[in-house]
Amino acid sequence: MTPDPLTDLSARVVAGDVRAIARAISLVEDDGPAGRDLIRAIYPRTGRAFLVGITGAPGTGKSTLVDRLIAEIRSSGLKVGVIAVDPTSPFSGGAVLGDRVRMNAHAGDTGVFIRSMATRGHLGGLARATSDAALVLDAAGCDIVIIETVGVGQDEVDIVSAADISIVLLVPGAGDDLQAIKAGVMEIGDIFVVNKADREGADRVVQGVASNLSLKAYDASEWKPPIVKTEATTGAGVDTLWKDVGRFREWAATHRPEHRRQRYRARLRDVLATSFLQHVDRVLPAGEFDRLVEAVSERTRDPYSVVQDLMNRMLHPESRIPDHERR
Repeated sequence: MTPDPLTDLSARVVAGDVRAIARAISLVEDDGPAGRDLIRAIYPRTGRAFLVGITGAPGTGKSTLVDRLIAEIRSSGLKVGVIAVDPTSPFSGGAVLGDRVRMNAHAGDTGVFIRSMATRGHLGGLARATSDAALVLDAAGCDIVIIETVGVGQDEVDIVSAADISIVLLVPGAGDDLQAIKAGVMEIGDIFVVNKADREGADRVVQGVASNLSLKAYDASEWKPPIVKTEATTGAGVDTLWKDVGRFREWAATHRPEHRRQRYRARLRDVLATSFLQHVDRVLPAGEFDRLVEAVSERTRDPYSVVQDLMNRMLHPESRIPDHERR
């Protein structure tokens, strides 16, 4: 009997086959039936990896820091997967920065798998398939999965729903740093890293973050985000950062058991919304959605009634009111 290709692929992923992992991530990026079937097959083998989200504005040195962090993690004997979410190329639709220009020092390490993914215009910078790609790396035996985001500053809040810990990078001399801090990233950071700490103004950024953190009263059971100064180019401070990640992981296991459930809730909602929209696209006659858009644009119909009608038609197709009878 000819073996099922999907079963073979999932088995090779679980075995840690590098080519199979790459193929599997390509499938989930395509967001087609094959990718979804693959996730179904490997899902029981997931749930062990710890997901580390790293975000920050462009130019903060995220890739260099991740490179150093990989070395620190590997020195502990752990297997590492990296998903580097990059801007989408306007020509190919793929990631602008490819795997080969990143973290070349780890190219020959079988305990490290690095993959660049394109945002494909997804709001907040995270690719829709990022969570599924993390599941592939989890099933492949990665102990730590690092998600390095595209870096669109304060809008990068969806990292919270994709990772177990969120690390926010800041650098001195990048414009109005403190204004950026106030604008939203304070709410998502579990650890704040002031990178390029050898530059003038680094202490001012540290003080700014500390000042903002002091606005909240932390009790003994709460996690107060530490502020770590690093120089990614030399590796200074990266060992401290990794120790703080470990401290957070131990704390979260006891004090934040709901966080993963919240992640899965957000993911389930995202999959549900995506699947429903795909179903609408399949069921509606060609051009009908555009006609509904035009009706809303011309104010002959409102968006809420249109959505309600679509919901009724999708969930109760037998009760659909023909368009020519609609008043």
